[in-house]
Amino acid sequence: MGRALKAMVKFLKDVICLVVFVQKKNVIIAGAAGRDFHNFLTYYKKHDFYNVVCFTAAQIPGIAGRKFPASLSGKNYPKGIPIFDEKKLPELIKKFKVQEVALSYSDLSHEYVMHFASMVGANGADFVLLGPKSTQLVSSKPVISVCAVRTGSGKSQTSRKIAELLKKNGIKVAVIRHPMPYGDLEKQIVQRFETFSDLDKHNCTIEEREEYEPHLKNGVIVYAGVDYEKILRSAEKEAEVIIFDGGNNDFSFIKSDLQIVVCDPLRQGHEIAFYPGETNFR
Repeated sequence: MGRALKAMVKFLKDVICLVVFVQKKNVIIAGAAGRDFHNFLTYYKKHDFYNVVCFTAAQIPGIAGRKFPASLSGKNYPKGIPIFDEKKLPELIKKFKVQEVALSYSDLSHEYVMHFASMVGANGADFVLLGPKSTQLVSSKPVISVCAVRTGSGKSQTSRKIAELLKKNGIKVAVIRHPMPYGDLEKQIVQRFETFSDLDKHNCTIEEREEYEPHLKNGVIVYAGVDYEKILRSAEKEAEVIIFDGGNNDFSFIKSDLQIVVCDPLRQGHEIAFYPGETNFR
C-alpha cells in the first residue's frame, strides 16, 4: 500500500510539473509595425509556450486598430492578433494577465527604455529585449548590413554606394530594406521592386518612395515587406550578394558577413545613449 501511495504521489507531481511546463505565457509585443512583426515571426510564433495576446503600436500614425492577419499568424492564432495603441499598455497587461512585454522598436533613448521597463514592472509583467541570436535569419548568400547609431545618420547613402561598387565589379546585388508596412499586411508579405511602376503597384508611401527610388534608378532590385524569411529566400534566388539596408538604429534582421555601422558626427555621444544603436556600435 505504501509503494502504491508513493507511486501515486510521484505521478501527481509529474502531472503538475507537466501542466506548469505547458502553461502558456501571455505576451504583448510593443512595436511600431516593423521589428515587432519580425520578432513575432522569427521567435514567438515558433514557440508554442508563448501566447501573444496583442501588439501595441507607437510612432506610426493610424497603425492602432489594425490586426496582424491570421494568414501570417500561424495555427495558434486563427483570428489573427489585434493591435492596440501603446497608451493602453498598462490596462492591457492587466486585462490579458500578461506575464511578459517585449519592447520591439528602435531609436529610443536609454532613459525612455528604462521608464518603459519600469512601467511594465509596475504593472506586474517581465520586461524583455530580444537580441540578434533569437531573431536574425541566416542567408545562403554573403550579406552586408548597413546599420546606424541613430536614425538619419546616413545609412541609405552608404547602402547605395556599396551597391554601386558591387555592380561595378560585376556582382548581382539585391537590397533588402528594413520594413515599412503601412498598408494591407496580407498584400505586403513579400514586396519586390525593380521598376518605378512597382512603386505604384504596391501603393508605396512617400517615405517608401524616398528609400526605394534611388536604388531603382541605379538598377538595383529592392525587397521589403512583412515576412523576412520569405523575403530573404526570394532575394537569394537572384542575388550574389545581399545588402540589408537598415531602418532607424535597429540591428540587422539578417546575420551579416560584414556589418557597417554609421555614426553621426553632429550628434556625438548618441552612439552610447540610444537603443538599439549602442548594440550596433558595440
